Amino acid sequence: MKERIGVYICHCGGNISDYVDVAEAQRLMQDEDGVLLAKHVMFACSDATQTEMVNDIKEHNLDAIVVASCSPKLHTHTFRGVADRAGLNKYNYIQVNIREQCSWPHSDKPIDATHKAIGLIRAGIKKAALSEALESTEINATEASLVVGAGIAGMKAAIELARNGNQVYLIEKEARMGGQLRDVGTIFPTNKPGFELIDRLTQEIKSDSRITLFTETEVEKVNGSIGNFSVDVHVRMAGTNTENMTLAVGSILITTGFDHYLPKENEYGFGQSDRIITLPELKKRMSASGGIVTHNGKPVRSLAFVYCVGSRQSKGENKYCSRTCCMSATHTALLLKEKNRDMKILHLYRDIRTYGKMEILYEKSSKQGDIYLKFEEKEPPVVEVNGDNVSVKMKDYLTQKQEIEFQPDLLVLVTGSVPRSDSTDISSKFKIPIGADKFFNEVHPKLKPVETVINGVLIGGSCQGPKNISESVQSSLSAVSKMMSLIKDHRIQLDPVIARVNADACIWCGKCAEVCEFDAIKQVEYNGKQIAEINPATCKGCGICTPICPTDALDIKLFSNAEIESMIDGFMSEVKLSDGQKNEEEKPASGKKPITLKRFPEIWTRIANTMQNGHKTIPEISQELGLDTNTVTWHLMTMNKYYFVESDGMDKKDEYYYYKLKI
Repeated sequence: MKERIGVYICHCGGNISDYVDVAEAQRLMQDEDGVLLAKHVMFACSDATQTEMVNDIKEHNLDAIVVASCSPKLHTHTFRGVADRAGLNKYNYIQVNIREQCSWPHSDKPIDATHKAIGLIRAGIKKAALSEALESTEINATEASLVVGAGIAGMKAAIELARNGNQVYLIEKEARMGGQLRDVGTIFPTNKPGFELIDRLTQEIKSDSRITLFTETEVEKVNGSIGNFSVDVHVRMAGTNTENMTLAVGSILITTGFDHYLPKENEYGFGQSDRIITLPELKKRMSASGGIVTHNGKPVRSLAFVYCVGSRQSKGENKYCSRTCCMSATHTALLLKEKNRDMKILHLYRDIRTYGKMEILYEKSSKQGDIYLKFEEKEPPVVEVNGDNVSVKMKDYLTQKQEIEFQPDLLVLVTGSVPRSDSTDISSKFKIPIGADKFFNEVHPKLKPVETVINGVLIGGSCQGPKNISESVQSSLSAVSKMMSLIKDHRIQLDPVIARVNADACIWCGKCAEVCEFDAIKQVEYNGKQIAEINPATCKGCGICTPICPTDALDIKLFSNAEIESMIDGFMSEVKLSDGQKNEEEKPASGKKPITLKRFPEIWTRIANTMQNGHKTIPEISQELGLDTNTVTWHLMTMNKYYFVESDGMDKKDEYYYYKLKI
């Protein structure tokens, strides 16, 4: 039990203290059991306050600290660092979120926000009192990494891993590396064929002795955990021979890429005429013919692109934007005009999304004379096939839905990106979650953009979702950086916040192992009986095993039953505010007692007191206070936003609203 706890309550520059009375909270917390020191500070995360905390811990020999501020996701590492520098175990620090969970959601009710904040801080103190000094454990890691998928993202990742001294196994399902980029044709902004980039990277990979390449290879089974994965692969050798191998690796990167959407039969006439093709097909034709486009031996004089085919489907499976289609189509239009000067090009689009530098492509396309016609999903272009002719009818929303009909020599469907057909199989083998869009899911798009729920298994490139070439490479290299940070000097430091087993209480019923999604629990023999054992490398500390245990033999470090129960007791304890706080903002019973809004602008108090005896219009308030109407309007609207006042009908001339007190 900790008896020398330090409590720090943050103003957050007003984000908290504008709605929570932090001084009152500090006054109450200093009398809590086990609290030796309580302070309220302007910014707990500032260098000055961190230094003050370090000095307090050393000077007062604090055995735990509680920081009541913002979300733990923002500053857990900050304050754990404070504890470390002061010689305090970092797991004896407890974060209490009184911003996102209190001041912000309850900004309309400051008194209630203060009550809740005090309850949350008390709960944190109770938890700190029972907190344990945990230590991270280290395990040896295999000096090798596995990259699954040898597209541009996987190839760049393998090269970067090898440059950092890692042994790398690069496996590819197809007979050659390069993925979609090999067939993409000329790429922006280099205007060089994609296969040239792939060939250069291929030579770099083959010349690096630290990279072992397996083509025509598939993953069969994955065992183990971070630092010590065992991956069974099936390799197709020359001819019809096959061989099964087991690769021992410390970390895994999945860069399996994407597939192009294949239009359904008769979707925009697809499959009804050889004049209707997809954008990838057009690019292949252009690569094969040097950029000159013909059909049945005749030059193509007119070509129309239909955008968002297989993307942004409000009633279909693919509700997402594929992001790269617009820029790919506009870039292709520029390449077409270089070799087919007389070609008329039309773009039938819903929205143009050539973000970033790609906006240059749209600008050039417009200047070269391409025609852009806008349609909406509810009224898509209608494609009719009559013999060898293709007719397109549409309503152009740029000209007030004017109906336009034309007959292009080629109709090109700009198809989006979809997950690979084998993504479900890969997901099940590596235990990678799949999102609503069917692409692989990272832990968090901002905080952990390349990590999965399985430690040591990372994702990169367009297997996460639609990305252009640059974004795919950046994503995979980000994953490489994370892999290098996970395995330092071929050692891995494990998070100690995991499940633990009470060997005396455990009877091994197997229920915990059944619900564990990470295969972190196995059956072992202990003192002549079977019990559960936790694998610290795979356990995520999620806690799903604890409520299922019939003998209560499982607990989570830092979140034990005793800690949680004490937090509930602390939160439910009665909050007794000072008399001034109790009466603040209460509506006067007589209607004549002056209102004082102590923590709000002084003008709010003046405005509120003008409405003590009835509703008022803005001009009436302005005249009574001697202020201009603009100033009164601005403050009154803000008071209305925070529920201090509300409208109460209009005056007799229907010129101004009346406002009355709501507090």
